[in-house]
Amino acid sequence: MKILLIVYDNESYIHWFPQGLGYIAAALLRQGHTVEVYSQDLHHYPEEHLTAYLDNEVFDVVGVGVIAGYFQYRKLLQISAAINQARRRPHFLIGGHGPSPEPEYFLRKTGADAAVLGEGEETILELIDALGDPARLAEVKGIAYRDGDEVRVNERRRTIKDIDSLPLPAFHLFPIEYYRLLRPPHVRKTDFVMPVLSGRGCTYRCNFCYRMDKGYRPRSNESIIEEIRLLKRDYRISYVIFSDELLMSSVKRTVSLCEAMLAADLDIIWDCNGRLNNADPEVLDLMKRAGRVFINYGIEAFDDQVLENMRKSLTTEQVIKGVEATLTAGISPGLNIIFGNIGDNRRTLEKGVEFLLKYRDLSQMRTIRPVTPYPGSPLYYQAIEKGLLKGCEDFYENKHTNSDLLAVNFTDLSDQDFHACLLDANARLIEDYYHQMTQASVAGAKKLYLDQDPNFRGFRQQ
Repeated sequence: MKILLIVYDNESYIHWFPQGLGYIAAALLRQGHTVEVYSQDLHHYPEEHLTAYLDNEVFDVVGVGVIAGYFQYRKLLQISAAINQARRRPHFLIGGHGPSPEPEYFLRKTGADAAVLGEGEETILELIDALGDPARLAEVKGIAYRDGDEVRVNERRRTIKDIDSLPLPAFHLFPIEYYRLLRPPHVRKTDFVMPVLSGRGCTYRCNFCYRMDKGYRPRSNESIIEEIRLLKRDYRISYVIFSDELLMSSVKRTVSLCEAMLAADLDIIWDCNGRLNNADPEVLDLMKRAGRVFINYGIEAFDDQVLENMRKSLTTEQVIKGVEATLTAGISPGLNIIFGNIGDNRRTLEKGVEFLLKYRDLSQMRTIRPVTPYPGSPLYYQAIEKGLLKGCEDFYENKHTNSDLLAVNFTDLSDQDFHACLLDANARLIEDYYHQMTQASVAGAKKLYLDQDPNFRGFRQQ
C-alpha cells in the first residue's frame, strides 16, 4: 500500500525529529509498503495545503500521531478536518500517547477510521492488512476502530520485548538537515544534533505520568552504537540526545553503555534523562569521560511528603546528593520542578524555587509549571474520582488550555491564588536567570576590552 505519514507543525523554529514516525515508517518499509512523509513542521504548511495534496495524490492510508498536550490535541483536530475534507480521503489512522488512553473519544472527535494503541511497529502492519474488513479488524490486538456507528476497542497488545529486532528509524525519508539544527544545552556552534532511543519504558510509576506500558526494555549497546555510527556517517551528527525516560535505569546499565561508547571511540558529546538515585560520583565521572555534557533530571518537587505522594521513589536528600555530584563531575543538571500535586502548597513551592536558585548553572532557563493530570495517568483517574474532572472531553475541551496554566487544582489554594503563586515563583527565576546572563555578558566585555581577548565573536552571537 501507499502510505502518507504526517509530521504536524507545532510552530517551533526547529522541530524535534519525530522518532515514533521514524520507527513506524521503517517497519512499513520492511513489510514492502511505499511510505511518504508529509513535513508540515518543516514547511509550516496550512491545513488547506494538506487537503489539496490529498486531492492531487493517491494514497491508501494516511496516518498521524500526537502526544497528549493541549496544542497537539487541537492540531490533531485541524489536521483531521483537513483529511476528512479531501475528495480522495484515504483510510485515516491515528496513534500516539494522546489517543491511546481514550481511543473512543479521539475516534469520535477526529473521524479517523482506527487508532493504534501504544507501540505501533507490529500493530500497524496487522491493522493495514485488515483495513476494510471488520471481521479481521476485530482480531487485531492494540487497536480501536469504527464499525459502522460503533467504536470497538480490542484487547491491548503486549509491549515489544526485543527492541533490537526493530529496524532503525527510516531517516532517509525525513529532512534530517533540518532536524539536526536542534540546540540543546552545551551544544557547540558546529554541532549537528539528533535524538536516539536507548530503550523503552520505565520501572517507576509516578502519579502524573501517562505512560501506559510497564517495565523497562533496554536496547543492546551494539544496537545503540550502530545507530550513532550511521548518524555520524550519513548526517555528520556530533551531539546525541538520548531521548527516552530512563537511560540511567541502574548503575550497571549506565556503566555498561558508557564503557561500550568509550571502546567504540565515537567522538561525540551527548545528554540524557537521568535518575538522581543512580547519580553515583564514580558513574558520573565515567559518563563525563564518555562525552556526557548534560543530564535532565525529573525532580518534580523539593519536599519529601509531596515526592512520596507522587510516588517519585526519590527523597530530597538523594536530590541534593545527586545534583551536587553531577556538578562536581562537570556535567550540567537539568532541574525540573512542577507544582500542584497532592500535598503541594505555598511552602513547598518556595522550597522548589530556592532549590532551583541554589543549584542553577545557567545552561538553561528553568521555570515551574503546574502538574497536569493527562489521560492515562493515575492522577487523571484520581481527579475524576474526586469530582475535579468529568473525563476526557472535559479535560481537553475545558481544562487543559495551556501547559503553563492550571488544568485541575489538587491544592487548597484557589485557582487565582495558585496562578499568583506561580507568577511570583517564575518571576524570581526569570529575573535571576537574566541577571546572571547579564553579568556573564559584562564579564565577557571586560575580558574583551581589558585583556584584548582575540577569541571574542560578538555580543549578538547565539
